[in-house]
This record gives sequence, structure tokens and C-alpha cells, in this order.
Amino acid sequence: MSGKYDAFFSNPTAVSPPENPLERLGWSSFFAQQTDADTLLQTPPVRVTSVHRSGLQVQGAEINAVLPPRKDATVGDWFLYDAELLAESQLLERKSLIKRRSPGKDRFEQLIAANIDTAFIVTSCNADFNIARLERYVALAFDAEVTPVILLTKPDLCDDSEPFKSEAQSISDLVAVEVINAKLDTASKQLALWCKKGQTVAFLGSSGVGKSTLSNALAGNENIETSAIREIDSKGRHTTTRRELHFVDTGCAVLDTPGMRELQLTDAAAGVGDLFADLETLQTQCKFRDCAHDSEPGCAVKTALANGDIDQARVTRWRRLVAEDAFNTLSLSERKHKEKDLSKIIKSLDLKNRNERPE
Repeated sequence: MSGKYDAFFSNPTAVSPPENPLERLGWSSFFAQQTDADTLLQTPPVRVTSVHRSGLQVQGAEINAVLPPRKDATVGDWFLYDAELLAESQLLERKSLIKRRSPGKDRFEQLIAANIDTAFIVTSCNADFNIARLERYVALAFDAEVTPVILLTKPDLCDDSEPFKSEAQSISDLVAVEVINAKLDTASKQLALWCKKGQTVAFLGSSGVGKSTLSNALAGNENIETSAIREIDSKGRHTTTRRELHFVDTGCAVLDTPGMRELQLTDAAAGVGDLFADLETLQTQCKFRDCAHDSEPGCAVKTALANGDIDQARVTRWRRLVAEDAFNTLSLSERKHKEKDLSKIIKSLDLKNRNERPE
């Protein structure tokens, strides 16, 4: 048996071996423990670096190949590469998975990225900043058990970035917020805490907010195409057209993603619950278990609102995300019956929020 993969199996008395090229790709004991050294010699591990209609581009210690396309795999996944029967290559269990409901009228689940350690949620200090959208990304990360970090880019576009930072910090005490100028040499140093050897980070956010520029900052080059936002409406153009992993000199894997204009949650109740933990706890004090926090007596949420303990806009966003996630998680047949109900709920919440907004 070769010692090529021994470093990834527990052996506290062993002498540290030379650096393994798989570590640079993000391979760790989490994946190694799903198999054994003999199996790894027969079917070596490879990681999906990009997804195309024609197949999955994969990379290993000594492998650069394409696997047949499959719907249950995404960028960041690990396979045990079967050179003789490519389609039989084994997909390993993930340690994290970021997903959303597909945009448009389709109702299927879209896999965004797998085995991510940190999600950099990127927005700029201008009209792109949207607290509700940031909450969606944070809930998505919480649900995937990925560490979310909010990055506020383009501080030079505003007179004062502190109001943006303060509002972003109000989302959760568990989320770090960094104001960062992606074009400065200090950008990579600000991100160094989360971009250590063997870690995988992903940049998520709208188009034109600086995701590709930040990816270049970590890579130390300008290989990833970038573009500026439009001044007229602060919106960006899609520069990155597909999700792709880049492996940088620090030993970190960096995932640059296209801008996502629509981010619908699905099967993310745990993430929403973690994000709004205070409201989730508060609703357990309501008189009725199925309280809608509207006209029911003994509603703890309504009492807290009346006392000024919680914010109406935040409650509205919470209820909207709970309703949206519950709807998107339903089976297709159930969704057809619930679609009109969801539309009514969202319209009533928006109307309620407008009516109760202070003058």
C-alpha cells in the first residue's frame, strides 16, 4: 500500500509527510474518512472546478479531466475518479451545500456550490445595498453551515460607509462585516483570516459589486475578467458567466460566481431560524401554536411590536422568508395548490408594512 494518502487518516504519532497537492484543492480527512487508502489508489479523488453542459471539469493531484454531466453534482464536489467507467465515478458526501430555487417559473432546486467553508456576501456602498437581500444570503449560508462574511465594497462611491456597515451589522451578531476596497493592495490581507491553506471560499452577490476583482486580489493577478457597475442605476453587468474554482498561491480555493438577481430560498428553514432566532423564540410564547401574528389574541410578536422591542420591517421580512421557504420546499403537486396562497401572503405583508410604516 502506498503512503500517498496516509496523511488524511488519523495517526497522531506519524511524522508529518511532505505537502500533498490534494490539500491545495481542499481535500481533507472529512472526505478521506469516507473511503480507504486502497480505494483511493484505484479511484483517486478529483474536485469539480467548473460545470458545463458537456460535462464536469475535474482536477486531482495528477488528473485534469471531464466527467459526464449529472444533475446531482456542482462546483466544489469531490469524486472518486474511475478512469475506465467515468460515469461510475463516486460522488462523495459533502460537508456543505449552497442551493436555491431555480430562477423563473421552474420549481426545481439549483445547486450553487459544495464544500464551501466561507461565503463572502458582497454588496457595494450604493444603491445595490439591500438589507433583505443580505438576509437571504446569510440565511442561505447558515442553512448550509457555511461561515457568512458580509463585504461592503466600493466605499469610495459614498460619503460615509459607516451607515452601510451599521445596517449590515444589525443582521446578526454572528456575521462579520468588512468595508473593503477591492482595488487596494490591502484587500487580500483583510480576507486572509478566512482564506487559509486548504480552505474554500465563495464570493456571492449581485453583478458588478466587485466579486471578480476580489478574486483577483486573492490570486494576485488579473486573470478573472471584471467590469464596472453602471453609474445611472448602480447595477452591474454579468462578467462572470459560470461558477469556477480558482486555486491561488496561498493554498486557498476561490469560487467566483455570476451575479444572482433572484435568490429564492428552498429547504432552508434551519438557516432562516438561525438568522431570526430571536423572533423564532418569541413566537413560541404566543398563545396559539399556529399563530399568524396578525389578529390572534395573546400574540407575543404583536405585543413586542407594540412595545417597540422589535422592528416591524424586520418581522415582515422574517415572515416573508418563512412563507417563501415553506412554499418552495413543497412538492410540485402541493405547490400548485399553494401558489395563490403565497402570493396573497406576500401582498398582505407588503401592504401591512406600508400601512404601519411611520410617517
